[in-house]
Amino acid sequence: MESVLDIRNISKRFSLSAKQQKIQHTKEKIKIAVDHLSFSAYKGEIYGLLGPNGAGKTTTLRIISTLISPDGGDVLVNGASVVKDPAAVRRQIGFLTSELKLEEFFTPNYLFDFFAELHGVPEQVREERKAELFAKFGIDRFAEVRISNLSTGMKQKVSLVISIVHDPEVIIFDEPTNGLDVLTAKTVTDFLVDLRQRGKTILLSTHIFSLVEKICDQVGIIIDGRMTATGTVTEICAGMSLEDRFFEIYSDTVGGAQ
Repeated sequence: MESVLDIRNISKRFSLSAKQQKIQHTKEKIKIAVDHLSFSAYKGEIYGLLGPNGAGKTTTLRIISTLISPDGGDVLVNGASVVKDPAAVRRQIGFLTSELKLEEFFTPNYLFDFFAELHGVPEQVREERKAELFAKFGIDRFAEVRISNLSTGMKQKVSLVISIVHDPEVIIFDEPTNGLDVLTAKTVTDFLVDLRQRGKTILLSTHIFSLVEKICDQVGIIIDGRMTATGTVTEICAGMSLEDRFFEIYSDTVGGAQ
């Protein structure tokens, strides 16, 4: 089976200012955020990324999403390279991150139309898609309410539908349920499963072990920018809970590096 998302030996490093060195309690002037990382995801599956804060997950997602360039390696999305043809990659992906800040003056209706136009979505398709997504997430009742007056959960729902306004084949979610109440989180989780059933390829970064165990087909564990384990959830767990297995791998990796 041919991979839809193919991460090939990517690396990324950043220079640290004196202030950043102090915050991170290090004298190193260079931070290796991603260190020769490779993995693949396939059509109709959810790939979960696990790792502690600072492990390199978000940097990896930003590279895949063409927001930053890798120092080495490449990412292919249906054969399109983030290095050689980032525009072709952007046409095929949607990226939802907790750092996405919606302009609070505008309404969900306006923002959906704006981003649909940016992606070249035809008007009829746009209206049909808007009606479907707004109804699914209960946004229709708030379509003309300014973002500033929406709840945190509703803002997250609006962010989600905007990120997939163009019906992308590959969808990248960075902590999509972070800070949401249980009902809203379930709505988002159910939608991820629905997207998989429609043949979409989903890359999910999360700290929630139970979510990965419940919906992910594959999982990768990143520690210090390196892929320390990857495979199906059953293969990774090896008879243990995913949480226990994660901390066992983390202890072996960090302990072995000292």
